[in-house]
Amino acid sequence: MKVHHLNCGTMTPMTGTMVAHVLLVETANGLVLVDTGFGARDIDDPGRRLGPLRHVIRPALSRAETALEQVERLGFDRTDVRHIVATHFDLDHVGGLADFPHATVHTTAAEAAAVMSPTLKERVRYRRAQLGHGPNIVGHEPTGEPWRGFAGARELGEIAPGIVLVPLPGHTRGHACVAVDAGHRWVLHCGDAFYDPATLHGTANAPVTLRVMETLFATSRRQVRDNHARLAELARAADPELLIVCAHDAEQLRRAQASE
Repeated sequence: MKVHHLNCGTMTPMTGTMVAHVLLVETANGLVLVDTGFGARDIDDPGRRLGPLRHVIRPALSRAETALEQVERLGFDRTDVRHIVATHFDLDHVGGLADFPHATVHTTAAEAAAVMSPTLKERVRYRRAQLGHGPNIVGHEPTGEPWRGFAGARELGEIAPGIVLVPLPGHTRGHACVAVDAGHRWVLHCGDAFYDPATLHGTANAPVTLRVMETLFATSRRQVRDNHARLAELARAADPELLIVCAHDAEQLRRAQASE
C-alpha cells in the first residue's frame, strides 16, 4: 500500500506551530484516510463547528490544506475515499468527515460509545456539528491480536490487510493508534498518544506549555503516562522498518513526507 503524509490543518497555539498529520493510504479497495484534520465546512463555519477552542489552537483554516483538496490534487475523487480510521474524535481530527459522506468511519468501540453517549466533559470536547451529516461510524472491539507487544490490536481486514487498530486510551476514552503496512515499513500513527518526540526519545524535555496542554486534554493522566512508556520502549528499539509519528509535530511530518 502506498502511504501519503498530509498536513490537514496548521495550528499556531502558544506552544508553537502544530500540524494535523493525516495518512492517505492507497489500497486495492480504494483510498483510506487515517484522521481527516479540518474540513471544508470547518472553514465555512468555524464558530459553530469548532467553538471557542479555535481561539486557543488558532487553526489556519486553509481550504488548500483540507484532505478533500489534497485528494483531488493527487488525481482522485472524493468518492474514492471508502474508509476513514479515526484515532479519536477531537475536532482537529475529524472535521473533514463531512467532505467524504459516503466513507465508513472506523474507530474503537469505546470511542464510538463516547461520541454517541458522551459524559458531561465529553460533550464539551466533541463537536456535534461536525457529525451533523450522519456519518456511518463502526466501533471495533479489541480482539487480543498482538501487534509489536500491544495485545489489544485488531486488524481491519474489512478495509484491507495491513491496517491495524491499536487501542491506547488515555487522551480520550477510546483513543487508538493506527498501524499501516506501507510495504517497505510500517507507519504507526499515534494520534495524540504523545505530543512531542522528546517524550519518546528522552533527548530533551518537551516544552512545558505542550505538557500542560497534553495533561489538560487527557481523560486519564495515568494511562497517558503508561502509553508514553510503552511507545518509548518501541522507539528505543529503533526498528528501521517502523516509523512512529504523532498527529501534531511539524518536523515529524516533514521527515515522513521526505521519505515517502
